[in-house]
Amino acid sequence: MSTPAPRSRPRVPAPGAAAPRQPVDQAKVGRRAVRRRAAGMTVTEAAAALEDARLQQHMDRDREDLADDERGPAEVAEWERITQLLVATGRVYDPATDAVVQDELAADRRAAQAEQQRLQEQQQLAARADELAAHMRAGRLDRTVETRPGDEAARDFLLHRGDYHPVVDGWLAQALADRSGHYADPAARVDALGSLPAAVRAHAALLTALARTGAPAADGELEFAGRLAQADPEATDALAAWLERVLAPAELAEAGEGGMQ
Repeated sequence: MSTPAPRSRPRVPAPGAAAPRQPVDQAKVGRRAVRRRAAGMTVTEAAAALEDARLQQHMDRDREDLADDERGPAEVAEWERITQLLVATGRVYDPATDAVVQDELAADRRAAQAEQQRLQEQQQLAARADELAAHMRAGRLDRTVETRPGDEAARDFLLHRGDYHPVVDGWLAQALADRSGHYADPAARVDALGSLPAAVRAHAALLTALARTGAPAADGELEFAGRLAQADPEATDALAAWLERVLAPAELAEAGEGGMQ
C-alpha cells in the first residue's frame, strides 16, 4: 500500500485577522470530504481508504500544529462508519441513500431556516426601534402610538445601541397601566412583568392606582410617578399597593350605595 500524501490543512488566520462570522466545523468538513471520495466505492475500496486515513493519522500524531486537529479523527471515524455500512449492505457507497448523511442535511436545512428567521426578526426589531426613536425625537411617543408585541425587546435594542431615553419607559408604563395596545391581552401583561425592568413595572402600578382615585390629571401632571419609579421601584410599588388598599373600601362603599338607590 502506498504512503498517502499529507492531507492539506486549513490555514491558520494571521494574528489580528477578523474572526469568521460562524466558526468552521472542521470535523464536518472532514466528514463531507470523505463522503465525496467514498461515493461509488465498494467495501474493499473503502477499507483501503480507511487504512490510508489511519496511517495518515498515525503520521500526524507528533505534529504540534495538529494537536487540536478535529478533521483527521473525524475522517478516520467516517471511513470506519462507511466501511461498516458497506459490509452490512454489500453495495457501493451512495451518500443519497445514507441515512446518517440525509439526517445531517435535514438538520442543516433546519438550522439555515432558523438562522434566516432570526435575521428577519432582528431586522424587524431594528426597524421598530428606529420607528420608536423617531417618535421619541419628534416628541410624539405618547398614547397616540400603540404598543406592539416585541416592544419590550425594541426598548432593549435602543438601550444597547445607545439610543435610549426614559420617555420610552414612561410610554410603556402608561400603556401597561391603561391596558392599551398589545397590553389589552392579559397574556401580554403577564409577559411584561417578566421582561420589563422593575422601574417600569412600578411606574405602571402607581399610574394604575392613581387612576383609581378618579381625579383628572392634565398632560404631564403625573410625570412625578416616573421619577419616583426610577429612583426607588420598591418604594413606588409599596405606595401603589397602599393606594390600592386604601381605595378598595371606598369603591366597595360606593358600589353599595349605588345598589341601595
